[in-house]
Amino acid sequence: MKTSLDHLPAAKQKRLARFVQILREEFDEKRNLATSERKKSGRILKIILYGSHAFGPKSRHQPRGWVEDRASGYFSDYDILIIVNDEIFTDFTDYWAAAEDRMMMEATREGFASFTPIPQIIIHSLADVQAQLADGRYFFRDIAEEGIELYALEETKGGNKKYRLDNARDPDPERAKEMAQDYFELWSGKARDSLKTAIFNTNEGMNNEAAFNLHQATERAYTAYLLTKTLYNPATHNLAFLRSQCEAREETLRTIWPSEKPYRRYFELLKKAYVEARYSRYYEITMEELEWLKERVEELLESMEEICG
Repeated sequence: MKTSLDHLPAAKQKRLARFVQILREEFDEKRNLATSERKKSGRILKIILYGSHAFGPKSRHQPRGWVEDRASGYFSDYDILIIVNDEIFTDFTDYWAAAEDRMMMEATREGFASFTPIPQIIIHSLADVQAQLADGRYFFRDIAEEGIELYALEETKGGNKKYRLDNARDPDPERAKEMAQDYFELWSGKARDSLKTAIFNTNEGMNNEAAFNLHQATERAYTAYLLTKTLYNPATHNLAFLRSQCEAREETLRTIWPSEKPYRRYFELLKKAYVEARYSRYYEITMEELEWLKERVEELLESMEEICG
């Protein structure tokens, strides 16, 4: 696996080094406070940069590279895979939420948040990653072949590095095609069902329920895209994360959500709806905002179905 970041400007290299430091500090703190032997044995085995920042800036010769376009408001995020030694340490709330908060603050400290690349992390156990590679999953195969190792726990066994990733197998083309089709039919159908429920909620004046179901329609549309195209979907309800993963792969999806005011706030209302629309007495959304979000979600679904169908 590659380890050089020479293709990135010095400022990006410095920021990534700081992210690695934060991730390790926060995880070590959780481990040091643990009382059980299993939790005390936690280890970060690898931290890997993947996605657009594993390449140079986007160009005609590098179509998969990172983008920083202030005019459109689109900035490629830093995509980071953390590999741990036990499935228990993949729990985001218990082990990684504090680290993400610190990284987000660091990423936005120097400028306006909308124009700053932010870190997006996924966490998997080594056993899970090896199983995904053995199964030929496109997403993990690409990371193993193109990702950049930012950190690795240096332990050896029999003179060899102990935690090397296995070579990825080629997926069975027919099985991959069948799985992708099944994923598309399942999740695009679920997205359409959530949109129908949101429209019913809106007509009944149930604004908060409508917002929650629009969130679900959006989440399921992005899930349909990712599973169809990569046979993988991160275990998260964070729309900003899912959006960034899809938009990094599909430029046409970047136009769905305008970056101007007040539309950034409308998207934030949608993002917060998963929890706050159901449980917070202070969450409020207007019919005008719901109507705009509904139109955006309808366009997202149509675009996703055209791309994947």
